[in-house]
Amino acid sequence: MVQEPVRAPEPAAPLVRAQELVKEYPAGETVVPALRGVSITIAAGEFVAVMGPSGSGKSTFMNLLGCLDRPTSGRYWLGGEEISTLSGDQLARVRNRQIGFVFQHFNLLARTSALDNVALPLLYSGCEAAERRARAARRLDQVGLAERMDHQPSQLSGGQQQRVAIARALVNDPRLVLADEPTGALDTHTSVEIMALLQSLNRAGITIVLVTHEHDIAAYAGRIVSFRDGRITEDRPNAAAEAAPEIAAG
Repeated sequence: MVQEPVRAPEPAAPLVRAQELVKEYPAGETVVPALRGVSITIAAGEFVAVMGPSGSGKSTFMNLLGCLDRPTSGRYWLGGEEISTLSGDQLARVRNRQIGFVFQHFNLLARTSALDNVALPLLYSGCEAAERRARAARRLDQVGLAERMDHQPSQLSGGQQQRVAIARALVNDPRLVLADEPTGALDTHTSVEIMALLQSLNRAGITIVLVTHEHDIAAYAGRIVSFRDGRITEDRPNAAAEAAPEIAAG
């Protein structure tokens, strides 16, 4: 009996594709180059850490991926749709429906419950109130805060506030989650907990791009991309990602 040859699995489809991205900012009679021709492809389901010193271009790159800014030149596709040519209103819709954001300082509404903070993006997408609350509750349960839904940010620890922010980033079922220094305001122990949570979400299929300047935090990602002077200087897989909790805690 002749056995059929074993076929290799199909590679994951590219979620993010950037081609020769350039971003320049005017400074008087000159321009300051922030990105100098960045090209990269990120597959659906990847966890990518973006590293580099201050002024390297990593935050500018994140802003372009998040549709918070437009490139001076170059092209950007998200899920096969070219983003770099969209209008301001179209970019806002992409941000709301396809991208989740996690920030260093949480950006929660101070006098609003955890549940309502998480549900806020759904309000802008026209979701009915009952559905908003149900979806927000599911996401809070997913990040371990089912018993803190009615608490305001001032009643939560820093780590719990970041969990609320992560739940908010996930509530619209985004294609891509962008995390900008998500542990920068947290202590070491809490940082380990937050990164382990992001790693578990990635294992469940969520695509994450993380900006950090800390090697222990980048160790959680399956791929590390380094920037310097507006260019990618290194792009490598991270075989140590599975051991990252022990690396960071040790």
